[in-house]
Amino acid sequence: MRIKVLILILAMGILIGVNYAQAQKADSAPTTEIETNVEEQIWTTSDSNSDVFSSDHTGLSTEQAQNVSQVQNGKIVYVPHIQQMPELPRGCEVTSLAMLLQYAGVSVDKMTLANEITTIPFRDSNGLRGNPNDGFVGDIYSFDNPGYGVYHAPIAALAETYLPGRIIDLTGGSIDSVYNMIDNGSPVWVITNSRFSQLPESEFTTWQTSSGDIQITYREHSVLVVGYDENNVYLNDPLAEQPYNAVPKDSFEESWIQMGKQAISYQR
Repeated sequence: MRIKVLILILAMGILIGVNYAQAQKADSAPTTEIETNVEEQIWTTSDSNSDVFSSDHTGLSTEQAQNVSQVQNGKIVYVPHIQQMPELPRGCEVTSLAMLLQYAGVSVDKMTLANEITTIPFRDSNGLRGNPNDGFVGDIYSFDNPGYGVYHAPIAALAETYLPGRIIDLTGGSIDSVYNMIDNGSPVWVITNSRFSQLPESEFTTWQTSSGDIQITYREHSVLVVGYDENNVYLNDPLAEQPYNAVPKDSFEESWIQMGKQAISYQR
């Protein structure tokens, strides 16, 4: 009789322990919210303290991606996100262009664009630096060799081969021209810097090139502007892990102006 009681107590203890473990597992398990409408997004805060959309729309088809959502005093264009790494350590410009072209319905990837962009040596036979206004300067594929980047003119020329007669070079215009394109449903390729804010003069250096002196910064960066509102600009950054990264509107505009107001979009 005593043995039966002990067995019963032991069985009850095991049952209680199992139920407790299951309850603990359920309490600690992460919850996943399934979103069925890309126009109804949940705002979260990333580790870098910038607002992003909780849903990553990478891999959307062109038809699915071509949605424009009205936000307070602005709009968001949902564009599939592409990362430049690890294949293109210096390929932010062509990767941002790939996002733009794919959204426009062009079947082209970043590696194809990297191969097709006009390239020029980091230094020519006279020891002069390459000019990013003429082509991609140096090595786009690795940091093993010197390199820099490329500005709007060669990017616009390459984009024109895929969307002939539809590429709009907004360079030199006002920031409103960028926001107007977003309003019309077209994302905008831009040159900015990796800090998305105005840089001090100490971050710039003068390069002597065959076509004249230019000011460059090694913090030069290219992103795709996909939205804006009253306080923020939303970016598909090829160096970021998630799309729709928010940066303060004022500081972004200052960085864009400082880098020459370079911007490219397309006519829908």
